[in-house]
Amino acid sequence: MASFNDFYQLTKPRLSFLSLFSALIGFAIAPKSAVPSWALLYTVLVSLGIACSAGGAAVLNQWMEHRLDGLMERTKDRPIPAGRVRPVTALCFGLLLSGTGLGILYGLSSPLTGSLALLTLLSYLLLYTPFKKLSPINTLIGAFPGALPPLIGWSAAEGSLSLMAGLLFALLFFWQMPHFYALAWLYREDYASAGFKMLTAIDPKGTAVGQRSFIYTLILVAITLLPFYFGFTSLIYLIAVSALNLYFLFRAYAFMRATDKGTQARNLFIASILYLPLLLLLLCLDSAVFNF
Repeated sequence: MASFNDFYQLTKPRLSFLSLFSALIGFAIAPKSAVPSWALLYTVLVSLGIACSAGGAAVLNQWMEHRLDGLMERTKDRPIPAGRVRPVTALCFGLLLSGTGLGILYGLSSPLTGSLALLTLLSYLLLYTPFKKLSPINTLIGAFPGALPPLIGWSAAEGSLSLMAGLLFALLFFWQMPHFYALAWLYREDYASAGFKMLTAIDPKGTAVGQRSFIYTLILVAITLLPFYFGFTSLIYLIAVSALNLYFLFRAYAFMRATDKGTQARNLFIASILYLPLLLLLLCLDSAVFNF
């Protein structure tokens, strides 16, 4: 019989939390022209809508891939392939969560906010999920829905989008590339056994994976400097983000240069997990004293 924890795990809590966190950073940084006088309740309800939408997408993704998950060591104990949750139950749960989240965002916030959440859901399920079986460019495609949450949060606060919102999207987009390339290398055998067309399947030595990870990290570093260039952040942000960037670049370079990439892939993956929340918090804290 399914437990509460099984349904909780269906929502991919870490991934859903990252989506909510990045959305709330966008909300916190944005001008509050669309926030009503009951700001605290509005923020809580918008957060609930984003969390339900993100969790629902994760559940539906696991429903779509439960047979493939059963083929991989890393995912075979997930609730559906392990038999603890029936596929039809997961489908209904995912639709309920997604519908609730979209209903809250469309009903409470602007049409733009709801439409961005819907775009995230559809691009994740109908583009990224099937492309994992079709082409190694699935990582690039998957970065699109993964980068949309800050725009959802921004639009919920301002009612529109701006240049800084676009920079947040770009930061999330390019951060995902070294993050997921490192993950794909660590679990390349698992992905291959399930038939996922990851870049690692056609790059057994990891040469292309390492090079692309470093190139995308260079692009990410360049984008992190643009908020200062456009006058959105302070000199303190520039100094702090430069230190973050040097560490992340070092890890990406070490992964690219390594002959035995296992250890360096793990180091890069861990570095990426630390890098993103620190970067987003830095932007948020800087905006509190340098309001753009």
